Amino acid sequence: MGSDSGSLSIEEKEAVVTKVSSPQSKEIAVEDGDLLSPDVRPAAERQLVRHLDLRLMPTIIIIFIMNYIDRSAVSSARLQGLQQDLNLSGIQYSTVLAVLCASYVPAQIPSNMILNRISRPSYYIPACVVLWGLTSAMTGVTKNYTGIVLCRIFIGLPEAAFYPGAMYLLSRWYTRKELAFRSAVIYGGLLISNAFGNVRLVISIFLLVLVMDLTHLQLMAAGILSGMQGKRGIAAWRWLFFIEGSISIFIGIIACFILPDYPHNTRWLSPAQLRLAQVRLAEDAGEADEDSAQESALVGLKLALQDPKVLIFSIMNCSQLLGLGFINFFPTIAATLGFSTTVTLLLCAWVFFLNFEGFLNDRDLRPPWIFSTIVCAVNAWSADRTGERFFHHCWPWWGVLVGYIIGVSTMSVGGRYFSMFLMAAGYSGFALTAVWVANAIPRPPAKRSAAIGIVNGIGNIGNLISSYTWKSQWGPNYHPSMYIGIASLALSTVLAFVIRCMLVYENKKLERDESEDLKGARRERIEEAARLEGLAFEQALERKRGFRYLY
Repeated sequence: MGSDSGSLSIEEKEAVVTKVSSPQSKEIAVEDGDLLSPDVRPAAERQLVRHLDLRLMPTIIIIFIMNYIDRSAVSSARLQGLQQDLNLSGIQYSTVLAVLCASYVPAQIPSNMILNRISRPSYYIPACVVLWGLTSAMTGVTKNYTGIVLCRIFIGLPEAAFYPGAMYLLSRWYTRKELAFRSAVIYGGLLISNAFGNVRLVISIFLLVLVMDLTHLQLMAAGILSGMQGKRGIAAWRWLFFIEGSISIFIGIIACFILPDYPHNTRWLSPAQLRLAQVRLAEDAGEADEDSAQESALVGLKLALQDPKVLIFSIMNCSQLLGLGFINFFPTIAATLGFSTTVTLLLCAWVFFLNFEGFLNDRDLRPPWIFSTIVCAVNAWSADRTGERFFHHCWPWWGVLVGYIIGVSTMSVGGRYFSMFLMAAGYSGFALTAVWVANAIPRPPAKRSAAIGIVNGIGNIGNLISSYTWKSQWGPNYHPSMYIGIASLALSTVLAFVIRCMLVYENKKLERDESEDLKGARRERIEEAARLEGLAFEQALERKRGFRYLY
């Protein structure tokens, strides 16, 4: 390509993009900046995003499914005798649920700091997947309370790396207005895994088929708990841990070869595509998405701790997860509808048309988590299109509030089942939490990675507390649990509004400060953005002045 690039035909443009799509191609004859040409860039950018969507997104989704299945398997196993076999009291079972947070919560912050400094997240994240799969499998051999508590503590350490790490990795590749929908698609894996985690494997032998064909995973809990009891003298709940842990180990090994690293060193993209990936993010925020020489992991942590938004985000996240604490007890809540264990699990599952005992006047059931996944995707798509964050974050919580109010007002099957839909859809708001943090604290990456780890880590204290707010003695109506949820989500709404007001103020401050000279690390990142984009510093500075926080 040269000065006559403006005359390229459509076929020639596509040929250039295809030519640089493989770093191993011997035909590469373009410079690493040639994909920035106005004639070629739109097609090249679409192809880059498509590559990411086809490799990064499915891998993260599958890992996320297994992440939550392995973490929540205890809740499913309880329905088939785990508590009785291990002689756990009610308080001991709650401790088994809560103790995971003792390692899961604090480990997220150093894990994200490590992830920001290492060059190969494609090794780090899969290694953590293998470790938690191994620990999950070992849970199946526990004989007593001490054994299962130790397994829960150790499974929290590698699992802490995943969600905040995945959100940080996405923020290193996608622009602000691409991030919310991708995050929601990934979080849809969590919502669907609430169905998967509460149903069983039908075919335990064909692990590869199960990994590649998610339609079979819908029967995971129901198949194992109803079909594996006593096989080889092993209780069904132990088979649940063995099989799910083995699948996680297998997925972790495969992920090493699929996940990307960062926009400067991913091996399966060409130099031209890597340059384009860096330019996209530099344009999005007006400065390069790189740390300066002075911005170490500890400096990033210090910057995050000094930002009041991080503290408010953390308390808001803790409060919302406390309000959404029903998720760990969803099978128990469904059991209050009065059906058998198998039907209770299937009510939580990914099955569109079920019909049990004339339930709801013989109508088809529309399971809550499918509804929640659809709401999550549509809500995030709208958030990306509009750039609005506060309302898209909060309105799903308000649906949960209505669900709780229905729950405390009636014990009818229809009313309670409808409230379960509203409750499940509430997780659509949580899916945008890490996205909003990344948008509100975009630079430097060291600060962003620490902020995501802090917010998600402290937020999960809400999960720990919720382990004790859905007590069995409060059943079958669980009114106190729902009152706590109502108060928690109301507080979350107030804090989210405070964050919105802070971002509005910061945008006004940006307008006042745009004429001031930039110095230090901030100037370095703008200079790096100018170099990547082939612009003069003044041009890059002008582009930076168009940046505003999304609220």
